[in-house]
Amino acid sequence: MQKIFFIGAGAIATALGNVLAKKEQFDVTLITIESDVAKAITEENINNRYFPAIPLEKRLKATTDHSLLSQEAVVFIAIPSSATVKFIREQDIHPASILVNLAKGFGDERRTIIECLQEIVPNPVCSLKGPSFAREIINNQPTALTLGVSDVFIFEKFIKIFENSSIYLDYSEDIRSVELISILKNIYAIVIGIVDAQFESPNLKFLIFTKALNELKSLLIIFGGNEKTLFNYCGIGDFALTSLNDLSRNRTLGLLIGKGFFTDYISEKVVLEGRIAVNVFYRELEKMGVETQEFPIMAELYKVFNNNYDISCFVGKILSR
Repeated sequence: MQKIFFIGAGAIATALGNVLAKKEQFDVTLITIESDVAKAITEENINNRYFPAIPLEKRLKATTDHSLLSQEAVVFIAIPSSATVKFIREQDIHPASILVNLAKGFGDERRTIIECLQEIVPNPVCSLKGPSFAREIINNQPTALTLGVSDVFIFEKFIKIFENSSIYLDYSEDIRSVELISILKNIYAIVIGIVDAQFESPNLKFLIFTKALNELKSLLIIFGGNEKTLFNYCGIGDFALTSLNDLSRNRTLGLLIGKGFFTDYISEKVVLEGRIAVNVFYRELEKMGVETQEFPIMAELYKVFNNNYDISCFVGKILSR
């Protein structure tokens, strides 16, 4: 049987693991630090922390035993981006295993997770991103993802892994763009959330959405990506999902900011990928000598997070530029 491990037993790991556990040829295990979650999945076929009302496949297992990673497998990494590189560095991972990054964020202060992992492990490393809420996946809704990988034969392997399931794949050799878009789109999801919090105007929303997409494209190119990747599932599709659906954390952050409810307490307690991304990209542009005002939406959001800012002026300032 093909071994498949998920590092993490959160929403996305549980949902994708449950999809693959339907197939008899796979031995699927979630590897987690949450012992109560592992016990509930293995003994009761339920993830009582993330999907308490949804029975899981009986063949889906969970454990806290990280030593399993020494076995050859396809390994999906589904832990927070801030913890990913450190965790992988500390594990004894079989050198023939394929690593698949599901996390969306930086691997260190400025590099992508893939770039960091390629320095510390000999394994093939892929990126899997797309418009994919875990709640939809666990309910077997058709879901599209982009596999970023340099070897087309690995892509063909994943086509076979996900065939006859609810997961549909496309492919890009431009792994850097797949990773960068997954970070950049969170910035602009916050912006769309602010707009929707202040104005019930589809005209205005999609005016800003279009400007945001153009700005995202320009930043992608400046940071070494290819705009063609925006037309993969990981591109416009994921940006739209994150910006326009209230299940999105970063859109929700924008709604809070737009209504004046954003506080330091929220900042400290909630994983805010978009806020981190704004600061990283803004400061990298400054280091490169690029005029940040060429990216007025991101520049204005940077001020929101770093200055005393009257949020009622946010949309007006973007439009005036």
